[in-house]
Amino acid sequence: MFDFSKLKSVADISRVHAKERPDAVALDYKDRLTTYRALDHHASKVAQGLIGLGQTPGARVGYLGKNSDRYFEVLLGAFKARAVIVGVNWRLAPPEIAYVLNDAGCEVIFVGKEFAETIEKILPDCPKLKTVIAMDGGHASWPSYEEWRDAQKAIDPMLPVAPEDDVIQLYTSGTTGHPKGVQLTSANYLSIFDCLGSAPLGQYEPDDVVLIAMPFFHVAGVNIGLLSLAQGAYGLVLAETDPTEILRLIDTKGVTYAFLVPALILFVLQHPNAKTTDFSSLKNISYGASPISDEVLLRAKAMFGCEFLQVYGLTETTGGGTFLLPEDHEPSRGKLRSCGQPAPGHQIRVVGADNKALPAGEVGEIQIKSGNVMKGYWNKADATAKAICSERWFSTGDAGFFDADGYLYIHDRVKDMIVSGGENIYPAEVENAVMGHPGVADVAVIGVPDPKWGEAVKAIVVKKPGFEPDPAEIIAYARERIAGYKLPKSVDFTDILPRNPSGKVLRKDLRKPYWEGRDRQVN
Repeated sequence: MFDFSKLKSVADISRVHAKERPDAVALDYKDRLTTYRALDHHASKVAQGLIGLGQTPGARVGYLGKNSDRYFEVLLGAFKARAVIVGVNWRLAPPEIAYVLNDAGCEVIFVGKEFAETIEKILPDCPKLKTVIAMDGGHASWPSYEEWRDAQKAIDPMLPVAPEDDVIQLYTSGTTGHPKGVQLTSANYLSIFDCLGSAPLGQYEPDDVVLIAMPFFHVAGVNIGLLSLAQGAYGLVLAETDPTEILRLIDTKGVTYAFLVPALILFVLQHPNAKTTDFSSLKNISYGASPISDEVLLRAKAMFGCEFLQVYGLTETTGGGTFLLPEDHEPSRGKLRSCGQPAPGHQIRVVGADNKALPAGEVGEIQIKSGNVMKGYWNKADATAKAICSERWFSTGDAGFFDADGYLYIHDRVKDMIVSGGENIYPAEVENAVMGHPGVADVAVIGVPDPKWGEAVKAIVVKKPGFEPDPAEIIAYARERIAGYKLPKSVDFTDILPRNPSGKVLRKDLRKPYWEGRDRQVN
């Protein structure tokens, strides 16, 4: 097991392995191999380039692109320059992307070719954005990443990185309709490395091949990539979560570890190539971001023939929370509906309305305390104070309970959040997008069961008098305003929405008929 004490900050990741294992492969992206020596070399160049662009410590640097080995050059270079990488969700609509860049105050952004047109469109709305670097080159006005990188000197600036320095800022959806920037520090990452590296999820050896499949605007994607690099393993980077390519890489590259969301596990199981794929190299598949059904999990165990480990965590906890260990995946244990026990270094409690811990069996809000709880929400002191108390307990917004054995169960969502295919969706965002339609008088958005995605977004609409809006029209209207994964998959109509005396929509009442017969209100 790698000795994480060698890392004094995240900026040491490439330095340590460039010294200890310079010729070992760090990253494999479409058969383009990058050694640890080359990765550290390129990271130093990126650091010098960022400093040359006037990026002082704490500056937010945007990244909008599909997964690539080059992302880690930029990320590690930013670590060395004491800059903060803002991974932008490329599934967002242009106005949402502009909001993130403006909120973070990005002056520099690295952009993949698929999103060049989006950035061109929103540049007038992003007055602070001064420099756009084309990751794939070929742009008439923006410098090519490789040319820009290689014009810099490969001199490590060796800037001191403090434990509380922000290093990554990821955006989560917000109940007000605007996402919040989660500030993750160097200390947060050293803490999560210690946690993940002590479990089957991440005890990587140098000869392990780690599939890095989840998008880098998600904490899971970043974490698995950094955990692989931090331990000197062979990181296999997947541009997109494509089941065909996942099966091919497992078969041909000898993948030993992977993290996949439940929806992706289902798609891999359903793929015709799964029947002929050699899974014998797999040691462990970890999963999280949304619950998994017993049926899918047992099928996956039978087909893949490896250990499984569930993770429950949030962006605000750098992905840390609970583990359901491989031995707890045996049906005879009776724990498959649980998300496990507190991970190493984590305290977890379930509290009532008075913020006091509840006994086993009683449902309340889940709170987490650990060294990897975020510093806070960027420029949102009130939201930070509401989420993290003075004793540093983070309120997750998830409702759950512990059983008598100390296993945590997710029961419902305090904040009405919908999780579809591992993506967090807040009803307020979708409702705001639908409400402007001329035929909509009122709307409430809920999550309903979906066999593929876990939950699907449903809009329940009250029509304006004299209008007969078509569901497809409403969905098309919303498509112009929010990301595709947030769109309602269906629209139902009602005469009136149930509300409490203060006017708040009673979403539980709306959800009830769709979840009838299920023992919990998440899928």
